Amino acid sequence: MIKVKDSARQEVERLIHQKGEADDSFIRVGVKGGGCSGLMYELDFDREMKDDDKIFEDNGVKIVVDKKSYLYLIGTELDFSGGLNGKGFTFINPNANRTCGCGESFSI
Repeated sequence: MIKVKDSARQEVERLIHQKGEADDSFIRVGVKGGGCSGLMYELDFDREMKDDDKIFEDNGVKIVVDKKSYLYLIGTELDFSGGLNGKGFTFINPNANRTCGCGESFSI
């Protein structure tokens, strides 16, 4: 399961409203190869489920993760920071052994 902190929920709601996303939209979270630590997070809106997707809802946010990415993301928390040190979604991943300075890539 992926947990969604209040700050991330608020930003997701703001983006859905701003971008005019449909009511059946959800957040798709994934992992792909790349970045300075070997793996990178992906985050986007989507409306189409795939056969191997897992779906979760936490704090009013529907999240979909493909089966392969889920193995890397079990127990992860999605947060949002709007501070002076950078603005954006962040992943708090208990499975990551190492992360890069920008927080966008990790290794297991």
